[in-house]
Amino acid sequence: MNVIILPAVALVGLLTVTGAAPLQGTYWKAIELAGKSVPKQDPQHEAHLEFQADNRVSGSDGCNRIVGSVHLEGDRVTFGQMAGTQMACIHTEDIERGVRDALKNATRLTIEGDHLELFDAAGTRLAMFAPGAKPSVSSSSHPGAPGFAGTSWRLVKFQSMDDTTLTPDDRTKYTIEFLSGGQLAVRIDCNRGRGTWKTAGANQMTFGPLALTRAQCPPGSLHDQIVKQWPNIRSYVLKDGHLFLALKLDSGIYEFEPAAR
Repeated sequence: MNVIILPAVALVGLLTVTGAAPLQGTYWKAIELAGKSVPKQDPQHEAHLEFQADNRVSGSDGCNRIVGSVHLEGDRVTFGQMAGTQMACIHTEDIERGVRDALKNATRLTIEGDHLELFDAAGTRLAMFAPGAKPSVSSSSHPGAPGFAGTSWRLVKFQSMDDTTLTPDDRTKYTIEFLSGGQLAVRIDCNRGRGTWKTAGANQMTFGPLALTRAQCPPGSLHDQIVKQWPNIRSYVLKDGHLFLALKLDSGIYEFEPAAR
């Protein structure tokens, strides 16, 4: 799950149409891409967009989570800097391509009734979205997950949504060891501790509060950032032997590699 960067931007003027679903706060589900109806999809990965008030847009291309910026003035729109995961999905290539092409080439955005439409400079409709119900995370949460207990990982890098990359001075100083029963042991630079973990639904993962030692780590340490962001981890992907942990609102991704035990 490498992070892809597509081009940058700005939500200056908010598009509002009387009687229409609001741009922000609506889960816009893709129903047409490149002139073709979108087939039924897995609710946890279906193609959709969600617009935020801080000039950001997030969603899914039908397989991978995407996040980036958007500049909107009247009905003129430009999407840019789209970062996304790179999972491999089956039979979703056309949907993925349709979403990414629409975001790359869209120059106009309109909301007619309950349909959000994206058009290119020639006036061709690239995509159409309709309000949908945001999938809820499965209520069958359970401690741990098959295949994780007994594994250890060390930090490779942190990639933020604004393309900032942070790397540890020593990967062995930032480790996670998944234990049985939903327990885990961590080292975060100069401190060690224990906590809990659980999964809920496809690729969802959350961590409980950490009990850590309280040494003062040296300047340049990633300790404070990781501790602060720890409760915000919401999902994981395993790709090419690496573990990727994503923060809520797609604001950043931690990449780990297997650690020698």
